[in-house]
Amino acid sequence: MASLQDIKGRIRSIDSTKKITSAMNLVATSKLNKSKEAALRTRPFFNKILSTMQSIGANAKGQGSPFLKANGCDVKAYITLSGDKGLCGGYNSNICKLTMSKIEDKEKSHLIVVGKKGVDQFKSRGYDVSKVVTDISEAPTYADAKEIANYVTDKFLKGEIGEVYLSYTAFKSTIQQEPQMVRLLPLDIENIETTKNESNEPSDLLVYEPSPEAVLGYVIPRYVADVIYGALCEAAASENGARMTAMDSATENAQEIQDKLSIQYNRARQAAITQELTEIVAGVGALK
Repeated sequence: MASLQDIKGRIRSIDSTKKITSAMNLVATSKLNKSKEAALRTRPFFNKILSTMQSIGANAKGQGSPFLKANGCDVKAYITLSGDKGLCGGYNSNICKLTMSKIEDKEKSHLIVVGKKGVDQFKSRGYDVSKVVTDISEAPTYADAKEIANYVTDKFLKGEIGEVYLSYTAFKSTIQQEPQMVRLLPLDIENIETTKNESNEPSDLLVYEPSPEAVLGYVIPRYVADVIYGALCEAAASENGARMTAMDSATENAQEIQDKLSIQYNRARQAAITQELTEIVAGVGALK
């Protein structure tokens, strides 16, 4: 059995850990409120962008724009949004596992990873990371998203990559975050759903000049940047939500361990007192 001093030292150590996790929980909660507001604020804009892209894509009929058709390259690019810091449960490992599960051939994959933790996970498993973006996971900007979008669209137009996929963690609620993967390029016209009227014609009354294809050539790179920025905002909220939940659980576990150690300490102290009394009584009896 551990001595009273050892148990007391463990209690102090656990208490220090509990104070740290509690403070980190408060920090994550504060950051979550800001990142959650940013994610919710951007959703209506990106939903409108998506509906506009659906309309233009349906009118273009998949002709004329290089972003709407395969370029013959069998290399697939995967943009993975992870975090720069840990202590957020399975947030980083889950999104990296999602990307890895979709990669069929390491030699024909082109990895763009946001976040130091994601980079570490991919490299530790033998993956080559082509582009690294760090120190933006908690406070992403549109400029960061545009940089990534310009990188992948340029490589797609040059024929160096044939498909572009985006892996991110969608923010559902404070305690629920869902890893997801979407294809950015080429634009998947077959899966676009448009609302049609009784005459089976698209309900969109807009006229695109000089042509839907020319409009797509300008809009699609912007669309890719918009989707990446929206995913970055969702990922930031998800990371802070996961960290808040993890730190809350850690604080509760620390309190539980501390309570058990306190009981153990009190029992050991009681046993020591009982032993001392027994020795005193025995000593008195021996003197008689």
